[in-house]
Amino acid sequence: MGRAQADKVSGAHSRRRIGWFVVLIAVLIGLLLVIQRYHWDARLYYSVKSHWSENDWRGRSLWLPDYQAVIEARPIEGVRQNLSSILYDPEHDRLLGVTNGPAEIVALSKEGELLARYPLMGFGDVEAIGYLGDGMMVMVDERAQQFSFAPLPEQPGPIRIEQAQVLSLGINLNGNKGFEGTSYDPVNDRLFVVKERDPRQLYEIRGVRASLGHGLHLHIHDRTEWIERSVFGTDLSGVHYDPATGHLVVLSDESNLLVEMTDQGEFVSFRTLLGGWFGRGDLHDSAPQPEGVALDDQGNLYVVSEPNLFYRFRKPAAGAVNADP
Repeated sequence: MGRAQADKVSGAHSRRRIGWFVVLIAVLIGLLLVIQRYHWDARLYYSVKSHWSENDWRGRSLWLPDYQAVIEARPIEGVRQNLSSILYDPEHDRLLGVTNGPAEIVALSKEGELLARYPLMGFGDVEAIGYLGDGMMVMVDERAQQFSFAPLPEQPGPIRIEQAQVLSLGINLNGNKGFEGTSYDPVNDRLFVVKERDPRQLYEIRGVRASLGHGLHLHIHDRTEWIERSVFGTDLSGVHYDPATGHLVVLSDESNLLVEMTDQGEFVSFRTLLGGWFGRGDLHDSAPQPEGVALDDQGNLYVVSEPNLFYRFRKPAAGAVNADP
């Protein structure tokens, strides 16, 4: 073989090696993007953590891996868009959600049927609602970080801002990345609220109900460390306080994730809202934009996703549990 031919063969081998190297780099980059998109690293870590703590927590917690979808992505007739936040109203055995275009509270059945409307007159960018009992509501303005406390009418009808007592916090104001979810603990008279991101934050406001009508004597505690310790979602879009266990369920829209933790910030369990190849077998498709989470007094778990999708989860009968998170 002549020198020219040998150089030609050597060059071909070099180009082939470079080509394979480029393909390998592209595959690795693609794999890293998939891992980042679906948080496989965090899911693996918390799956292992859940496995080791299962015996300690399963009998005395919500244990989210046990929940399976029984209603998936049902469109709510009469609600077109911007459905965010959901809560359980135990006095009427129904659910309440909120939309911000138009701004109104909507009453829903446990099957996701629209029952009633309560237009919010004069309110701003309401992204979350909470229920304090005895008909008292709190509406949370995301951008202004303003809490408006007002009674829910006995009959469907408007709620006017002039009827409300207003509390403004204004912590780390940054437009459309403000307060996204809230939930009330009636036993200890405290309101939990989550800020979406940049930064993700969790606050506990004590003395809310006791202060209404008597001057606000509140104690505000920053619980963001709980989030940093136990919630691996990239944002926060909802929160629910469960009186039966004393635990919090935190929802992440971007990560399609539910995380359960104690009211001291200790991680307990999680489940994904991803469907298809990368998620749980009980969901055909991932929830597109989950914005609210709640549990009722029977232990059913509800999630709403923009634009108007309704999900219900429940635990199967004993012995038929799918524990894949």
